[in-house]
Amino acid sequence: MSVGPCLAIDAMGGDGGPAIAVAGVARALSRNPIMRFTLFGDETRLRAETARHREFGDRVAIVHSADVIKGEDKPTQAIRRAKTSSMGMAIAAVKDGRADAAISAGNTGALMAMAKIALRTIPGIDRPALAALLPTLGEHDLVMLDLGANTECDARNLFEFAVMGAAYARILHQTEQPTVRLLNIGTEALKGTDTLRDASAMLQAAHHLPLRFDGFIEASRLGRGEVDVIVSDGFSGNIALKTAEGTARFIADLLRRSFKSSLRSKFGFMLSKPAITLLRKGLDPNLRNGAVFLGLNGTVVKSHGSTSVEGYCNAIEVAAKLAQGCITDRITADLARIRTPEPNAA
Repeated sequence: MSVGPCLAIDAMGGDGGPAIAVAGVARALSRNPIMRFTLFGDETRLRAETARHREFGDRVAIVHSADVIKGEDKPTQAIRRAKTSSMGMAIAAVKDGRADAAISAGNTGALMAMAKIALRTIPGIDRPALAALLPTLGEHDLVMLDLGANTECDARNLFEFAVMGAAYARILHQTEQPTVRLLNIGTEALKGTDTLRDASAMLQAAHHLPLRFDGFIEASRLGRGEVDVIVSDGFSGNIALKTAEGTARFIADLLRRSFKSSLRSKFGFMLSKPAITLLRKGLDPNLRNGAVFLGLNGTVVKSHGSTSVEGYCNAIEVAAKLAQGCITDRITADLARIRTPEPNAA
């Protein structure tokens, strides 16, 4: 059997803990049996969960850690326990080359802080950004960043986010020229802040990069499928993401209430059940679970804390794709092109 990526799992993170993590690993292995895993966490609990999966064989190893980063722990507290916690040990495995990527459903702030200190940013990247996939009406999901790692950004930060997001989209969509836009309050060239306009000018001049900058986009167009990558500061991006998620839940709850309002509505629900199932699938966050910290010297993927087994499996698959696609090398190569433009670049 060929050798696939080795993934480090913080098996103690998230609401479901080892049960969800191990079940997610099992599902991922059933889809891609060449992957390998190292689970970090309480050995007794992990042995009990892995005993349910004889198919693991030698594809899954366990490293004991008695320390767990909790949801209420501050990043400063977590950093001091990086060497003893399951989260910190999973990140260290990436740093030391023992794993190709790390996955955790634990505390986002702690994960970001420990990953940044342990892995450092890629030379040429000022700040890492949190990127995730959003559903669209188009052929592909949308890559959006930053989603909360950096609340204040300058034009250079946004430019770097565009480079990183485009590298992600090239791996995900198998396209050499992803379309990139900046999130703004309007599409006109004079709209928005000086920072956005300066970032736009920088991207318009970057003809030598493997991306196609297509100006500004409004939040109302996020799901239309018109673009591969949307770039924003973490403050605006996080608000846009949570507004989209809240709207999706509102629509689902409104439909549920409407169909329960009368006998006729219940009958109508039975007739429209296939369409409702398709809608629910399109809005299910578990199907796009797995946000990645782009810009680090290593791949770290954040799973939703309350994710399902399917969601955890999808986060694993995101990490595997990025590891196999050499996301760090791609970003590094693109940054080199910025520092040394091609001779025929405008």
